[in-house]
Amino acid sequence: MLTEKQSELLRFIHARLQKTGVPPSFDEMKDALDLKSKSGIHRLIMALEERGFIRRLPNRARALEVLRLPEQAAAEAAKPKALTLLKGGKPAPKPRADAVQGFPGAFEIPVMGRIAAGTPISAIQTQSHTISMSADFLASGEHFALEVRGDSMVEAGILDNDTVIIRRQDTANTGDIVVALVDDEEATLKRLRRRGASIALEPANAAYETRIFGPERVKVQGILVSLFRRY
Repeated sequence: MLTEKQSELLRFIHARLQKTGVPPSFDEMKDALDLKSKSGIHRLIMALEERGFIRRLPNRARALEVLRLPEQAAAEAAKPKALTLLKGGKPAPKPRADAVQGFPGAFEIPVMGRIAAGTPISAIQTQSHTISMSADFLASGEHFALEVRGDSMVEAGILDNDTVIIRRQDTANTGDIVVALVDDEEATLKRLRRRGASIALEPANAAYETRIFGPERVKVQGILVSLFRRY
């Protein structure tokens, strides 16, 4: 079941795609739903994505695909479903769209560029290639990977040239290691701490200082779920 705003946004995106073939911008979505900020649109899109109504295409800017509408979901829910059972009578997990053909336990994760764990570098780039990861190392939801540059997170076990696997989301709990976008231009990998009305981005290396920002300057892009290292 979708909320009124979720359903309204889904239909607005669908109508725009049907008319022009191009999804609306976040500003257009904000205006259409009469919201005060784009953060509300981010939350609505994440909710629609988690419920399987839309899909974001990470290798293209502003790319959204409508997978189904609420009436289609209701019709599917009314159909009897046949379950594939594993040994012991447990339902088999549903296959995901990014599963690697021939390897049902592996998934293709897009590598979106480099992330700073130390000296600031430019924000996240577009997809360069993919890596295969076992489902055992992933959470639910959409994931992307980033190549680490720098040593500010070494005491958390994150080294220069590691590849971190990030679950895409715009919220995080204090203590989570996150990909944070500062002032819409600098992406960094740090531990997030909430200090009253401020947000602290903490390194895991005594050689680096904690940086503190107002909440409007920091946007969470995702949280760390696993790490890939080549020897």
